[in-house]
Amino acid sequence: MRWTCCLCTVGQVVHTLPEGEPVHGVTLLADEVYVLRRQLCDQVEVYDVINYRLQRCLTVPNSLGLITDMTSCKHYRCVYIADDYPGTCIHRLDVQGDFTQWAVNDKPEGLSVNAAHNVLVTCDEVRKIKEFSSHGDLLRELTLRDDVINPSHAIQTRNGEFIVCHGGLRDAVRRVCKISADGRHIIKSHGGQPGSDIGQCDVPTHLAVDSNEFVFVADRCNSRVTLLSPTLDYIRQVVSPDDLKGGPNRLCLDIHRRRLYVTDSEYNKHGKFTTGRVVVFSV
Repeated sequence: MRWTCCLCTVGQVVHTLPEGEPVHGVTLLADEVYVLRRQLCDQVEVYDVINYRLQRCLTVPNSLGLITDMTSCKHYRCVYIADDYPGTCIHRLDVQGDFTQWAVNDKPEGLSVNAAHNVLVTCDEVRKIKEFSSHGDLLRELTLRDDVINPSHAIQTRNGEFIVCHGGLRDAVRRVCKISADGRHIIKSHGGQPGSDIGQCDVPTHLAVDSNEFVFVADRCNSRVTLLSPTLDYIRQVVSPDDLKGGPNRLCLDIHRRRLYVTDSEYNKHGKFTTGRVVVFSV
């Protein structure tokens, strides 16, 4: 089957946001770019989407530096931030600047918003995807198969299936999977044993999906972003190690402007992030 990709060229760097503290999330809302940095008090920097000028800074209340991801919802005009402390919660920030939060009760690792405008929270330690309403009502829990170890991010497709990336530094299997709507069956996968060949990945940490369900994969330990077809076949490398100082950790795709936002994080020999920035690619 021939697929048509609306975003399929090799990425070109168009801008780099300032380097500083490690970046643990990037998202778009209302023509602004939200960048989440890990500091003593986690801080969100807000830039305009045209000239990338800093507009304002926001402090996440009641956070002690264990933020893991960030996403946004155009429908409800808000940003969601996953926090492993206190109490493993989700912070909700609306465009007026009001913060609320709700408990997840398991460690949240990745965030996305589905077609129903609900929040999907990937909980790596318990292999679960939890679906919440915009105001924190738990709608369902999906337990993934035993062989989907340490899932870091999940995105739901239009037909209800899930694209999930999983596998950390200590795991023998590191891949991207398409999983059935009930979480019981792996329909297709990309990867397996860690490596750098085109059919492999090494700690895939985050995903972005375009309007035709092509999949961008942040392949952290290979310092690249790869593009997969809707059936998870390899197409090309979009971002190469030459474009990054460290490894990609989070992605955000602006389909309208054909921009891919990639968090580029340097880390030390112990695997701890030291510095970070956001690199903007045209795709």
